[in-house]
Amino acid sequence: MKEERVALVTGGNKGIGLEVSRQLGKAGVTVVIGARDVDRGTAAAAELKSEGIYAFSVQLDVTDKQSITAAAQAIVDTHGRLDILVNNAGIFDFADAPPSRASIDAVRNVMEVNFIGALAVTQAVLPLLKTSPAGRIVNVSSSLGSLALNGDPTSTYYSQQFVGYNASKASLNMLTIQLHQELKETGIVVNSVSPGFVKTDLTGYGNMTPEEGARLPVQYALVATTSGTFVEPGDTTPW
Repeated sequence: MKEERVALVTGGNKGIGLEVSRQLGKAGVTVVIGARDVDRGTAAAAELKSEGIYAFSVQLDVTDKQSITAAAQAIVDTHGRLDILVNNAGIFDFADAPPSRASIDAVRNVMEVNFIGALAVTQAVLPLLKTSPAGRIVNVSSSLGSLALNGDPTSTYYSQQFVGYNASKASLNMLTIQLHQELKETGIVVNSVSPGFVKTDLTGYGNMTPEEGARLPVQYALVATTSGTFVEPGDTTPW
């Protein structure tokens, strides 16, 4: 059954993003898939429509200001509202590495997509979210963005030294904290959600399926009332 809520999922055409879109759609939410590639976005929306989901696609390159502006306007023109934003679009560059060896171009590229892109999209759609009776922003983060875990020699993440990727997710977490502080009087709920160790095109390996990894972001997109937190499956993640 369709409900009134509309969600934008960036990078929603594959991996965790597609599963988040699918699960939101199965909950009755109208889903707008933001995809850099028009054909892939259209194909993803068609796949979900074949499952009875109200799904649409919009061309959205989170590193392109004109693309972001056009996507926000398309949501206004087509749906007239936005209730949920899932900042899911993200990349990993295999030229990333510990600080002494990381490619500066790779670090810059990862930061541009994973952090600045999320900030730019959020700014573009905030006017719509502010009109929602229950606006929610989910920033799809990673435990690799935890400064506490990066600095803990006993943590399984301690040896995962990818300065660009880890810094991009730490920056995304800062966006969560500051958005929560800035928007707390509006009723918009903002959280960082680490899906867990999911096998996708981005990671190449992992112990969770995209379907499993999508569950927590979807939960926080649909029913979360707590704001300004950093969570992972079964626990709260230290900043």
